[in-house]
Amino acid sequence: MSEDNPTPQLIDDLELHPNDNARVFKDLLGGTAGGIAQVLVGQPFDTTKVRLQTSTTPTTATTVIRNLIKNEGLKGFYKGTLTPLVGVGACVSIQFGCNEAMKRYFHAKNNDGASTLRLPQYYMSGFVGGVVNAFLASPIEHVRIRLQTQTSSGANAEFKGPIDCIKKLRAQGGLMRGLVPTMIREAHGCGTYFLVYEALVAREINKGLKRTDIAATKLCLFGALSGTTLWLMVYPLDVIKSVIQTDNIKNPKFGNNIPTVARNIYKRGGLNAFFKGFGPTMLRAAPVNGATFATFELTMRLLG
Repeated sequence: MSEDNPTPQLIDDLELHPNDNARVFKDLLGGTAGGIAQVLVGQPFDTTKVRLQTSTTPTTATTVIRNLIKNEGLKGFYKGTLTPLVGVGACVSIQFGCNEAMKRYFHAKNNDGASTLRLPQYYMSGFVGGVVNAFLASPIEHVRIRLQTQTSSGANAEFKGPIDCIKKLRAQGGLMRGLVPTMIREAHGCGTYFLVYEALVAREINKGLKRTDIAATKLCLFGALSGTTLWLMVYPLDVIKSVIQTDNIKNPKFGNNIPTVARNIYKRGGLNAFFKGFGPTMLRAAPVNGATFATFELTMRLLG
């Protein structure tokens, strides 16, 4: 690439903190803070989305919300929250650790002395992190979805809480159900997610700003755009995953693999069935991912 068209100057962690032995810990702590913000802000939207995706009868977001408040109260929006809150630290640790390892791999492979990577390499770094993260994200989301779609409570509830749900799913051999669609979604989703965010940050850096000087409002906007792009890219697959993870484990009505489940979803509802819950998801994407990235960046600034 010529000097007239230089590679976008994406600020790389290796350049910012070349001798910081605590960098990995800070990355994980900042990511955990962002993940917690994501769960707390996004859970009501996610609960609404999952119930729309898995509804066996035609319904709307308004109807789902109204019935949920009427039958379960406002706390019903936060069913299954404990599982992602507990697991978010581990998920972020795996994802960020793999992402950083891949970035170091590409630096060594390029061997050109550049402090930044090419954009496809940032995508691949996120892609690999997503693949590995799926092994933890899949069971966590499975438990959360089972609890979110459980409308009964008290003695009539099938699952008494996250631990009881995990035990019962393991006993049926179904805790890891939905791993493949989760892995595909996480891989492509994370690759797109981080690529878009870093490209937007690069625009500000190319204007002469330091990463630490970018306003929190812009960080929120960049995160919102990244999250929106992610869900536009993977939403139909997320519907398939949700159906797989709410179906009967021993005698599934929709099937056990992506092609079979997709065909059965199409037979029952046509193309529109792959976009059930799309509205709440898009409404969720902006505030949730804006909060995630802004919290991460501001936490990193506090940590130094």
